[in-house]
Parts: sequence; C-alpha cells; structure tokens
Amino acid sequence: MKPVIAVMPLVDDARDSYWMLPGYFDALRQAGALPFMPALTRDADEIEQIFSMCDGLLLTGGHDVHPIRYGQQPRYPDMEFSEARDEMELRLLALALAADKPVFGICRGLQIMNVFFGGTLYQDLPHEFDSDVDHHQRPSYDRTVHDVRVVQGSPLHDVLAATLGEDGVLPVNSYHHQAVRKLGEGLRPMAISEDGLVEAVYAPASTFVQAVQWHPEFLHGSDEASRRILRAFTGACS
Repeated sequence: MKPVIAVMPLVDDARDSYWMLPGYFDALRQAGALPFMPALTRDADEIEQIFSMCDGLLLTGGHDVHPIRYGQQPRYPDMEFSEARDEMELRLLALALAADKPVFGICRGLQIMNVFFGGTLYQDLPHEFDSDVDHHQRPSYDRTVHDVRVVQGSPLHDVLAATLGEDGVLPVNSYHHQAVRKLGEGLRPMAISEDGLVEAVYAPASTFVQAVQWHPEFLHGSDEASRRILRAFTGACS
C-alpha cells in the first residue's frame, strides 16, 4: 500500500474556489505516495477525520500567514490571507506533533510551521530585508536562481550528501516574499541562503517534521536533489 498524503488546498479568493498545482501531486506520486487534497475546513471534527485518513501532511505554498498569528498587525496593503487555512493547518500541525506523524512544508508551509513553533516572519522581504538575492523569480520556476548552504549534520544534508559538493551548496528556485525572521523554538535550520535567510528547517524532537522555502514540486522532473527530498518524506510516511 502506498502512503496516503494529505496535500493542503490552495485557495482562489477571486473565484471562491480551491485548486491544486499538478506538480505537488506528480512529485509525490513519483516518490511513491498517493496524494489527495482535503476540503478547507475549520471544523475540529472534520480536521481530526482528515488527519486520521492520511499517513503524512504536505503543507503547500499560497497565501501569506496572517501576522496576528505571530503577534503583529499587517503592515502592507497588498498582503493576502486565508485565516481559515491558517487555522486548519495549525490544528493539523498540533495533531501531527502529538502523534509524531510526518509533515513536510514547502514555501508557506515552512512559514506556518515556523509560526506554529513560536517564530516570526518578515512580512514582506522587499520592504524589510535588504538583499540582492532573487527570492521572487519570474517564470519559469523549473530552474534555479540562487544557492543555499545545507547545514552539515542536518537531516537534509544526510539526504543530499551524494548530490552536494564539499561546500554543501545547493542551487534552488525561489518564489516568496515572506520568510523566517525569528526561528521558532524547537526548530533547527537545515539550509541558509546566500544572504543569511533560513531556507530549510526541521524539528529534531520529531521523527519527520521538515520544510523548505524553495519549490521541489517545480524542480523534481529534472533535479535529483528535489526527488531525494520528496522520497525521504514519502519514506517517512511509509
């Protein structure tokens, strides 16, 4: 039996609908999993049932995490939130930590994970973080635009050791305007960008709670490192 992975829904406010990038499903299926997208819900019983139906959780990209979740008010008019999604994912994270069920986060997934652990975010990198690194690339997204240094001794380094050079550098794609400001208690960095941003994290107290800021769902077709990352997640779900 393939491990079943719940892939958090993407939300289209303008069309009042849910949607999904095929890359998330394709990458997980290629890694040996059976993915599904649950409906967005704030109902505690439904969230518990969704949790019981899966072997692991994939926290996808999408809306900004609402700053109220980390003790701030929104500073910029063009931010977009889904408070229902914040609530659903934070509840699922609490269940996963209690049951030691595998969780993997991508982009926003890393950010909501950091907030869950008590960390804070840069609300908007162009306004709050001076850098020449391209963190918000233009299409296409199946190409790399900057490097990260994978932290030696981290789970990510163990998974990617055969694909990294002696300096531990990994080229990644990048499409985000929020990022970790203060790292949450109980999280450790797994990769750091050229300008010092935390680009991957893990929770050492859990069997598999990890996240990356870049997008392996766009790179997996041509990038062995992305495939290794996703196979490690699906393997933990097995």
